[in-house]
Amino acid sequence: MSQLQNHTGQVQHRSQLALYLSLPILSWAFYDFANTIFSSNINTVFFPFYMDEVLGKNETMQQVASTFISYANAIASFFLVIFSPLFGVWTDSTGYKKKYIVWFASISILFTFMMGIFANWQTPIHSSGVPFNLFLVVASFVIAKFFFNSSLIFYDAMMGDLGTKEEMPLISGYGVAVGYLGTIFGLLVYIYVGDSGFHRAFIPTAILYLLFSLPLFFINKDVPLPKAQRKTVKFIDGYKEIFQTFKDMRQHKAIFTFMIAYFFINDAISTTIAMMAVYATAIVGFSSGQFIILYLVSTISTIIGSLAFGYITKSIGAKRAITWVALLMIVALTLAALATQQWMFWIAGSLFGVSLGSMWVTSRTYIMELSPTAKRGQFFGLFAFSGKVSSIVGPAIYGTVTLWLKDYGTLASRVALSTLIVLTVIGLFVHLTVKDKNSK
Repeated sequence: MSQLQNHTGQVQHRSQLALYLSLPILSWAFYDFANTIFSSNINTVFFPFYMDEVLGKNETMQQVASTFISYANAIASFFLVIFSPLFGVWTDSTGYKKKYIVWFASISILFTFMMGIFANWQTPIHSSGVPFNLFLVVASFVIAKFFFNSSLIFYDAMMGDLGTKEEMPLISGYGVAVGYLGTIFGLLVYIYVGDSGFHRAFIPTAILYLLFSLPLFFINKDVPLPKAQRKTVKFIDGYKEIFQTFKDMRQHKAIFTFMIAYFFINDAISTTIAMMAVYATAIVGFSSGQFIILYLVSTISTIIGSLAFGYITKSIGAKRAITWVALLMIVALTLAALATQQWMFWIAGSLFGVSLGSMWVTSRTYIMELSPTAKRGQFFGLFAFSGKVSSIVGPAIYGTVTLWLKDYGTLASRVALSTLIVLTVIGLFVHLTVKDKNSK
């Protein structure tokens, strides 16, 4: 356990260095390093580059490529919405977390590898001018992303086993910061890939994802409930729990209000992550190499932001910290939507990087603050449920706008990005209505 006791039974608090060098925390953070390699290399950079390379032969087809990317992300999120309630109940009813991370991460790694296999498969079969193997790559992406996101539900819930309530902001910030170092490391694949043939990044990414997941696989231990306390879980049980919790909304009103706010804010986050590569290259005029540099700068901003907001959250409280992060996101998205020069997008990317890492640090900490200990796994499942429903809506809106306005060229993407500003503003206003008794 994270709290040490001396011979008198008194709790001994760890120094920050001891906290960060604790083997369970370090290996837990390394899984963030591993899965962020997948998130950045596949979700943000090389899969969108690959789709634009295969489909985006002109301005109209670039918008079609954006629609493909958006809808693929929406479908992966749809399946997560279906299953995430069950995952939370699994955790609460068994105590297992690492066990599920191992299985789900392994499946995600396998299908990331299969993306590379299918992308290399040359086939004469086409449908509406789209090669058949591209559909297989997209299907593999959907499966890989679904299991990647599913593993994060258990990963987030595991954080509560690693430290005290007072240590949670620092542990959360540390995990995010180490994770974004994974972004920098993963992008070294670009040296091998270069400015074309982006599908060649898929298999190396799968290997790196596996390699840096191994510390958690072998070091961290589950603390399962005694067999007498475990319950047999059926598929419908997760939804029964959600229904029951909705019935008890008066007792947990603050966390539900925040989840509604997070729904809108995460709309903007998840969609921006998925679309920023294609937007920067097709709309603002970045080359793939320039975008990689921009993304690295944004990632450094994310690391700084996540570490800084770990301390800021501890100082001013998670609720106020989230408010500041949302305001920062609005500024970043507005600059991006209006960007006509690359320097404007450089600023927007850096600001979004800070807000991205900070939102994950502050929101995870806020869920920990608001959740009853006995229902923590269930509430992290609900947290994922709120976030992933929004991950359907945001990309679906973006993809639909680009599809409807594809004949207007780059204007379609600017209008689509502007919808994310509206969603973030709505989320901020809802968040300000959260009545948190513990907020500073």
